[in-house]
Amino acid sequence: MSPFVVPPRSVTVRAPAKVNCELRVGPRRDDGFHDLATVFMAVGLYDEVTVTPSAVWSVRTTGRYAGLVPDTKDNLALRAAKALARRARMAADPVAITIAKEIPVAGGMAGGSADAAAALIACDQLWGLRTDREVLASLAADLGSDVPFALHGGIAVGSGRGDRLAPVLARGTFHWVFALSETGLSTPEVYAECDRLRGDAEIPAPLPSAAMMAALRTGNCEVLAAALANDLQEPALSLRPELREVLEAGLEFGALGGVISGSGPTVAFLTRSAEHALDLCVSLTASGVAPEVKRARGPVHGATVITSPRD
Repeated sequence: MSPFVVPPRSVTVRAPAKVNCELRVGPRRDDGFHDLATVFMAVGLYDEVTVTPSAVWSVRTTGRYAGLVPDTKDNLALRAAKALARRARMAADPVAITIAKEIPVAGGMAGGSADAAAALIACDQLWGLRTDREVLASLAADLGSDVPFALHGGIAVGSGRGDRLAPVLARGTFHWVFALSETGLSTPEVYAECDRLRGDAEIPAPLPSAAMMAALRTGNCEVLAAALANDLQEPALSLRPELREVLEAGLEFGALGGVISGSGPTVAFLTRSAEHALDLCVSLTASGVAPEVKRARGPVHGATVITSPRD
């Protein structure tokens, strides 16, 4: 950093949740992972991560999910900050990280990945590194399968473990309602259940469907609703049978389509408009089938600096 540049006192970055419009899961690999073909959409439900220079590394979380997020070395945002510091040889410049958390924990919406992506962008800004975007994406992929998409945002096809991205040309804005759960689902357990349910069946290499690609090109919410699909939905429902009632209720109340988000347990419903989404939220809340309901639109941008005050 130039000695003539005054460093910011802190940097805050906002990063979005994601929904998998489509998630196709290939056979289990020798390394324990699965090849995926998934269509990500970033949606306007955000965590905000603030980094501030500090004498020691630390992380804390505020909001209703505070007690569910680790404040130890296992925290993904803290791991992201330290990874960037090691690459920049700045291990002696620790930061205090504060996560204002709105994305559900273990909800299938990549909240931890959003925090990691936000920490990478925030620390890069704080330290004045101007790291090449491809380098940040590589660091993101090392941290977790969904972290690169949290950097990218918009709509993209993910392959490999979901970390190799290709942008998707899409039209329109889509309005979602998310029925949240009080307890999360373990992603490894959902994949293990997927393998158990499949048994010895031969599973083809996963590919995004032509129907999904066509739906995104049209920008038609009803066409997209008909194309929603998730190979992890039945495994999630097997582990949490009560989620089937949530899915059925949302469709009964007029949702165009519904799908388990990622590995669950969040249930994502596609609606016709912002007004339709609000009506669905009211109906789901009144029915009592979901302890919390949120609405958001997509696609939205990936991790973005929102404040960087200077002395």
